[in-house]
Amino acid sequence: MVLKSIITTTTLTAILFFQASAQKITTEDYILLYKDIAIAEMKRTGIPASIKLAQGILESASGNSRLALKANNHFGIKCHGEWTGEKILHDDDHPGECFRVYSKPEESFFDHSNFLVSRKRYADLFQLSSTDYKGWAKGLKNAGYATNKNYDKILIQLIERYQLYLYDEETQSGKTFVQTNLKNISANQAKETGGYSPEQAVVDIYTIKRGEINRVEYVVAEKGDTWQSLTKKYNKLPWELYRYNDISREMSAEIFPGQIIYLQPKRRKADINYKYHIVKEGETLWSISQKYAIKLKHLKRLNRLTGNETPEVGTKLYLRRKKPKS
Repeated sequence: MVLKSIITTTTLTAILFFQASAQKITTEDYILLYKDIAIAEMKRTGIPASIKLAQGILESASGNSRLALKANNHFGIKCHGEWTGEKILHDDDHPGECFRVYSKPEESFFDHSNFLVSRKRYADLFQLSSTDYKGWAKGLKNAGYATNKNYDKILIQLIERYQLYLYDEETQSGKTFVQTNLKNISANQAKETGGYSPEQAVVDIYTIKRGEINRVEYVVAEKGDTWQSLTKKYNKLPWELYRYNDISREMSAEIFPGQIIYLQPKRRKADINYKYHIVKEGETLWSISQKYAIKLKHLKRLNRLTGNETPEVGTKLYLRRKKPKS
């Protein structure tokens, strides 16, 4: 079956981990888990990847709803007359309604596409561009996909909040995936700022040239970029990019394709949507400060840290308020 090649071994491992644990999946993790199949389905059917991901986030509570956990149903698709597979009863518009059960989440994504393609009421949507997420969102509401009168507005807000439209635009332009598993990082590149390692600050998304994180403008490095060339390209003083990215000029390392480079000072705390971060394998204080566009010194202050220690896996780091005294 074609679906087998869509999700990588790493992604499958992550899915199994989340399903086996009591930990809720964050929206960011949900996007990373299912973006590949959303993009694959966009190529197959023309449904924008942003729309599919936004619907999945909304309908499944980012993979944490009862239907997602018990039935692998991420889009709230009911049984309808043609469904011959396993079923589950769930309270929705009415008590005990019949919903479809899938053996794995990607089958839900695949069936969601087929569901839209096969019904006449959604036919007009497929006349729209795959980059017209607003048109798709309004069309889904007008066609009665959900009873919420603000369904289109909610989808658009999710797409713009998490910049899901980038998956539509970059896929359409045929750009290649930014590889995050950069190798052969020399030891002297991990001596400062809590174990600096360039591969920990790359963008895990289709190549994006420019954007904002925490209202801080950034660019994504391309092959051949250096600190010096970017300084000239963006008309910065020699010291600015080093300071904005918590890198000393003496210890500045080679820039890798896909690495986030901030063009403005990072902030004292994270965006209001991010209260804390659970440290994962391979992360450092520096890589976490880059992820949320927080100044490294302020990340340390918030967590009552003084040195360049690498936090242990599972450590809870506070991103907006100071860590309570133990």
